[in-house]
Amino acid sequence: MNKTGMNKTGAEIIWESLLREGVRHVFGYPGGAILPTYGALARYDIQHILVRHEQGATHMADGYARASGGVGVALATSGPGATNMVTGIATAMMDSSPIVCITGQVHSKVIGFDAFQETDITGVTLPITKHNYLVTRPEDVAPSIREAFLIARSGRPGPVLVDITKDAQQGSCLFDWEAAAPRQPAYRPNHTAAASDYEKALELIRASRRPLILAGHGVLISGASRSLKTFAERAGIPVALTLLGLGAFPASHPLNLGMMGMHGEAWVNQAIQEADLLLAFGMRFDDRVTGNLATYAQNAKKIHIEIDPSEINKNVQVDVALIGDLMEVLDVLLEDLQPVDSAAWLGHIQALKGDSAVRDIQNLPDNGHLYAAHVINDLWRETRGRALVVTDVGQHQMWEAQYYHHEEPRSLITSGGLGTMGFALPAAIGAKFARPDAEVWVVAGDGGFQMTMAELATLAQEKIKLNIAIINNGYLGMVRQWQEFFYEKQYTATPLLNPDFVKLAEAFGIRGIAIHQRGQVRAAVEAARQDPGPVLLDFHVEQEDSVYPMVAAGADLDQMIRRPNPIVETAADA
Repeated sequence: MNKTGMNKTGAEIIWESLLREGVRHVFGYPGGAILPTYGALARYDIQHILVRHEQGATHMADGYARASGGVGVALATSGPGATNMVTGIATAMMDSSPIVCITGQVHSKVIGFDAFQETDITGVTLPITKHNYLVTRPEDVAPSIREAFLIARSGRPGPVLVDITKDAQQGSCLFDWEAAAPRQPAYRPNHTAAASDYEKALELIRASRRPLILAGHGVLISGASRSLKTFAERAGIPVALTLLGLGAFPASHPLNLGMMGMHGEAWVNQAIQEADLLLAFGMRFDDRVTGNLATYAQNAKKIHIEIDPSEINKNVQVDVALIGDLMEVLDVLLEDLQPVDSAAWLGHIQALKGDSAVRDIQNLPDNGHLYAAHVINDLWRETRGRALVVTDVGQHQMWEAQYYHHEEPRSLITSGGLGTMGFALPAAIGAKFARPDAEVWVVAGDGGFQMTMAELATLAQEKIKLNIAIINNGYLGMVRQWQEFFYEKQYTATPLLNPDFVKLAEAFGIRGIAIHQRGQVRAAVEAARQDPGPVLLDFHVEQEDSVYPMVAAGADLDQMIRRPNPIVETAADA
């Protein structure tokens, strides 16, 4: 490694800075405006993973960040290379995932003259990044990258973009790492909660008889899973989880009620509506969680612990706001937390659940058809719940959340806020680089998988071991479900003509297996697990199955659509 105090090109400074930030993997795609940087790569001990589309690079960086808890890095050229990253950047922004995207830009002298492959990517990404930079001098490369990493991982994490002109990469300057350290901004608001707010929160907890913890993605981001478990056990308060919060609290824990919201457990949504106190931990009261805001938990006092002040009272008015890092806030509350008399409340919730917890029985109903729930349930059993699962977006995503029981933090990676189809395969590749010893599974629909299936080439070229489960129902499944429920079964533009996914996998040198019957599922999963290379499993499931229960958009949280035919019941419908 070159030492501080030597003249270096801007391109060399990029790699030098990344190394010093602890980066060992970069996901990218070369092009003219970033070629000086690629030309310097060979001198640095960083592994570059060649993607097949720049969107894939951002999703890989995102998956890397979520799996590792660190910062993921993506690299692209100017113009279409940079704009192809936009969806991945927006995905990371909505889910608070720390990534740094470095893009090449045309020569500084031709900016604004519509030069070949010139795009104002800082202007394009301004609303979907925490911050971004246009760097036109080599002297500004190191300070911008250092500050980008600080911003990406501090506070509420998120994406930062650094756009560097070609001449800034080619030019030289004195590299001084220490001098490039981020300077503290003049304005640093104090987000520490007042002692009186802590006391008010504790008073509300002591007075409650029907309390409920709502645990979100912030639990994982903060590393607060242990503090959450201690808090719930000491107080005796049950825990409900958002989609992105799954894994933050062990699924097998007796206080874990399951997922809330649009496709959450029916008894969870009912409990939220009946609670007298909601403790929102690192979640933002998203519309898919609350349903109709006018009728949401009307009888409950609300305590919101959140690091981002802009989320306080944005959707739901709260009684106490404790702004700060979740783990730090919980640890303060734990000093004076006392058990709550919630025995009657826990018994009531158990009665709400009744015998409707179909997901807890040994074998789901089997009437000769292959349902997606069968696939997910058997995948959970075969992997003993220990896999790192990366899902795409749609029906399969909800079935995974319902039927794969996550025990460990960061064992589920999915696109929540933006709902990005095509996320799973590239994000799983990034996750596997972050945690090479983990058993990584992609769970994707046949529609979303086709959006980024070119990354099968990346999977093959890098010789990565991960397994792919395609839930193939021949439709854009979630859109078809909405058409069934709300558009009189007018299945417009949702039926899919799919390729033979097995042959497609084989074209890349990847083993493929097609599964049509329930009895084939476990053997196929085990074959994939035992194979040293990547395996694609194409599960041909019931085409017109739907995810139940479901809260229609804008409906009250406890007004759920139930499965109409109990013979093929595969979800908890109480």
